[in-house]
Order: sequence, then structure tokens, then C-alpha cells
Amino acid sequence: MTYSKSLLRADFTASLVVFLVAVPLCVGIAVASGVPAELGLVTGIVGGLVTGFLPGSSIQVSGPAAGLTVLVYEAVQTYGVSALGALVLLAGLLQLLMGALRLGRWFRAISVSVVQGMLAGIGLVLIAGQLYSLADAKAPGSGPEKILGLGGLVLDTVGDGAALTAFAVGAGTIAVLLLWPKWSAGARVLPAPLAAVLLATAATAVFDLPIARVEVKGLLDAVQPPGLGDFGNLASIGMLSTVLAFTLIASAESLFSAAAVDRLHDGPRTDYDKELMAQGAGNTVCGVLGALPMTAVIVRSSANVAAGAKTKVSRVLHGVWLLVFAAAIPGALGMIPLSALAGILVHAGWKLIPLRELGPMWRQHRAEAVVLAVTALAIVLTNMFEGVLLGLLMAVVKTAWETSHIHVETEDPGEDLPLRVTVLGNATFLRLPKLQDQLDALPADRRVELRLEKLRHMDHACGLALSTWEEQHNKMADQTAERARTAEPAAAEREGEDLLT
Repeated sequence: MTYSKSLLRADFTASLVVFLVAVPLCVGIAVASGVPAELGLVTGIVGGLVTGFLPGSSIQVSGPAAGLTVLVYEAVQTYGVSALGALVLLAGLLQLLMGALRLGRWFRAISVSVVQGMLAGIGLVLIAGQLYSLADAKAPGSGPEKILGLGGLVLDTVGDGAALTAFAVGAGTIAVLLLWPKWSAGARVLPAPLAAVLLATAATAVFDLPIARVEVKGLLDAVQPPGLGDFGNLASIGMLSTVLAFTLIASAESLFSAAAVDRLHDGPRTDYDKELMAQGAGNTVCGVLGALPMTAVIVRSSANVAAGAKTKVSRVLHGVWLLVFAAAIPGALGMIPLSALAGILVHAGWKLIPLRELGPMWRQHRAEAVVLAVTALAIVLTNMFEGVLLGLLMAVVKTAWETSHIHVETEDPGEDLPLRVTVLGNATFLRLPKLQDQLDALPADRRVELRLEKLRHMDHACGLALSTWEEQHNKMADQTAERARTAEPAAAEREGEDLLT
């Protein structure tokens, strides 16, 4: 495709739209993750200037994502901001390795219900945490503590004028996010997230409201490359599990986003392995700079498509505008109220919960809905990594259960011959109780000939159980027949004695 002035005009316009959407989200995600606001912009810049140049998906945009906020916050609280770079760097290298091994396409095999459950769980924890930030309060550490503490938060907020003011600004931000898109003229000029933050910032400045604002360090001061000591701690189980969680969740979210973006445009389709390597390269650079991990993000990507982007130039330019903004006017960040960013993230967390899909999923695929709900609940009650692992385990068990269809056919060739018992289907341990019930219902006084050649699959547990059952059943049948043969002369003898008497 020859690059023309019309393509440049379309990509230039789209890049400005994506930039305006990205600024409040990059800053808000960084603050919610417990790191300097500038690091969110750094990740957005790398997503444009590094990942944006690389092949994979031509239209989707990368940057810090709300889906990793909870996990990053837990990592920062546990290991410190300085260790974040080492974690992200190693995750990026793992993504590069997986892409080189052509594992990107395998992420499409992950159950959609697990991914939706993961995002729903993240959304619930994100909302619960940001409700505290709406009132300029400090959120508890764990998901259950955040939820259990909401009652106390309400009481504390009602009795505190400053907290009520912050909450009003945050609630107003959410209201603008919901209503702004309905005003078509305004939505064409400014994206809803930027409009909401600008209005909240203006109200805070004009009325000099006594609420918390973003702390500004400066771009160079915020960048903290990892030191040798941070890499030395990677041998711990906790840090390795965090790296694995970063890698798997960022990769899955990016590739699922690519699949969704491909449905929005008519351009080239995504090469999943190349896209995984592009994400890995971006996260490697983010790790070197000590910034947040990145994923492909559906909100910015869909804004890019809707704004008319045609090539990767739009996402590269959006990274240029982020760099210019962070370098030229970093002081503008210090005017933004924290409660407004909390409102942005409450709205983002709500959109992570697939409410529209839950009803149809429950009616048509009830088991998938259960996997989704359990995954989300496990993330809220435990943590991201354990919740996703539980969801994957449930999805595997569900699939194994659904494919383990098995039944028994019996043929009687005559009283003097064994029953021919044929087992058909997939014999796994999940269906073993049902199979044993069917076999135990066969006549106990007849030998059986167990035929397994029509089984499509049989695991070790079923194979052992069937051979054991056949041996025991035939042994008991022989014993029963022997007792019957022994009992017949004795019965005849007793009958003769009765006749004599």
C-alpha cells in the first residue's frame, strides 16, 4: 500500500484523538498502581514509539492497562517501586521468547470465560479500591478488606467536609464520563475521559477546593532503572510468580484485544506471534526504564479505529504527542485532583465487568458462566495469580467433563456364554462413578467379556478400574455358580428325604 497524503491526514487526526484519550488513563493507572504519575506516561510513550513501530497488529494501541493495576499495586507494595523494572523486564523477555517459539496463537485456546472472569475480578477489586480514592482515603491492602471496609468509608466520608468535596468531584467525573458521549458535538471535540478530567481540574482550581492532587516529580526523576540488587531477588517464589502473572495476563489481554480490534476494521489481520514479540519488546524497554507493564488496550485501540486510523503511523504519533506533553508541560499533571482520576478508574473498572454477556451466557452456556463467576470471586478473595489459575483449572475440568461421554452396551449370546459388555466413548476418571454404577447393575451370576476396543480414549485410572472390575466380577460369578451347583444335590437329597417321611 502506497502511503499518501490522505492516509497521513487520517493517521494524524486519529493519533491526536488517541493521545487525548491516553493522557488521563496513563496518569490514572499510574497513580492507582502506587507509582509516580509520569511512569504511566513513560509506558504510553514506549507503547507508541517502540511497540507501535513493530509488526503484529497495525491498528491496536499499547500502554498501561487497568487490567494490571491491581497486580502492579500489590507488587509495588510488596517489593517496592525499584523492583518493578526488574519484574517488567523479565516478563518482557519471556514474551519475546514465547513469540519466538510461536506460542502466540495458543493464547487463543484460553477459555474466554476465564479471561472475562479475570477482567471482571480485576474490575471489582479496582472499583473497591478506587472508591476510597474518591474520598481521598487510603484503601486497605486486600480485596476482602476493601469490600468489608466500605461501610466504614461511608461513615467517615459523611462526617468529613473535605472527603465529601473530593467525593463530589469524583462522582462528577463519573457523571461526565457517562453523559459526555451523548452530546455528539462535544464528543467530536474532546474524548470523554479528557473532558471529565479537564472539568474536574478546572472546578478544583477555580474554587480552590481542599482536595488531594497528583504529585509531580518530573519525567527524569520518575524513571528508576532497576539495580543489580533488584535482579538478585528474582529467585524468590513470590517474585517469580508475579513475573509469570505479568507475562500471562499481559499476553492474554493483548492478544484478545487484537482479536477484538480485528473485528472493527478491514485492514490486515493480526499476526499473533509477531504481536506477542512486539509486546515483549515494549515491556523489555519499560522494564529497563522502571516503568509500568504494558498491554494492548481496547479503549485506546477502538478510539484509534473510530477516529479513522489506517496504519501504524497513528499509534506511533500518539507516542510522540505523549513524549512532547510529558517533556514540555509536566506541571499540568500537578493540577489534576486524585478523586477525578479515581472516577476515571471506577468507570474503567465497571467496563471490565461483562454485564451484558452474563445473561445470555447463563441461559446458553451455564458452565461457562460458573467459570467466569468463580474466577472473578477468587481474584477478589485471594489474588490475581491464584484466581486465574483456579479459573483455568475449572475450565479444564469443565471441558474434560463435557467430553467424557460414556455408555455401556450389553449383548447376551446365551446362558452358557459370558455377557458381552462393550464400553463406548471417552473413559476418564471424571465419569468413573457413573461407569461403575452401570457395570455393577449387570447380573452378578453371569461372567462378562469386557470389550474396550471402541473407546476413543481411556485414562490410566479408568483402565485400572475396568480391568479390576472385570476380574472381581468374573470371580464372584464363578463363586456364585459353584455355590449353585453345590446346592443342587443337597436340595435334591432333602427333597428325597421329605418324600420318604
